[in-house]
Amino acid sequence: MQKRHKNRKIYFDEQSLTTEKYVIPYLEDLVPLNAQSEVLEIGCGEGGNLAPFIQRSCRSVGVDLNEGQILKAKEYMEESFPQGNFKFYYKDMYDVNVDDIGQFDLIMMRDVIEHIHDQEKFMEFLKRFLKPNGKIFFGFPPWRMPFGGHQQICESKLLSKLPFFHLLPMPLYTLLLKAFGEKKSKIESLVEIKETGISIHRFEKIIREKGYQFDQKDLYFINPNYETKFGLKPKLLPKFLGAIPFFKDFYTTCVYCLISIKK
Repeated sequence: MQKRHKNRKIYFDEQSLTTEKYVIPYLEDLVPLNAQSEVLEIGCGEGGNLAPFIQRSCRSVGVDLNEGQILKAKEYMEESFPQGNFKFYYKDMYDVNVDDIGQFDLIMMRDVIEHIHDQEKFMEFLKRFLKPNGKIFFGFPPWRMPFGGHQQICESKLLSKLPFFHLLPMPLYTLLLKAFGEKKSKIESLVEIKETGISIHRFEKIIREKGYQFDQKDLYFINPNYETKFGLKPKLLPKFLGAIPFFKDFYTTCVYCLISIKK
């Protein structure tokens, strides 16, 4: 697991493969993907999720707070798609002006919403970047799932494979991270994830309260991304399990959904 997070090209390839094999088919019935389509990814990293859209000639824009990852995104894309219609911005999304980048048919947020502070404010802010019939795709791990704290990034081999310990009260959580020798910067990152982690119920509540509607929503027992990581085939959560409030967060490893502004 550590290898994937340190070798960003491996991560780029995994993201690209999963998007091509699972995200694109999830979108195709509701979102046209061609040379006239415009796609924005927020928290794009090195751009792996955008690669399949660029390959389909979509105008693709990526925004990320990590300058190093944006530089890598430009490098990877210029090498793979020298004639591609793409731009990458090293910026906080709140500092991006709609006049500069335009509006989009699709906004991609894969493994991102769980890292954002004040998600209610952010969902309202996003509306300005959507075309009238635009849609937003989310893929995210619910907070209470076994590795919802992203503990797989821990340096400790034990902690990186230990499920659910991110649900401990904050003082015990930070004490455990320190006891196993995690660096201060890693602890700060993990604590921030704990502060911003989002449950299925809270996510659904925000979507409704901010005037959006679900056009499509699926809960996965086995995350589609686990195929490239672990060789596990994606599996949807049985509907009767997905109907159980609160507890479904513990065994849903990923939520896929497509939303739009409620008419």
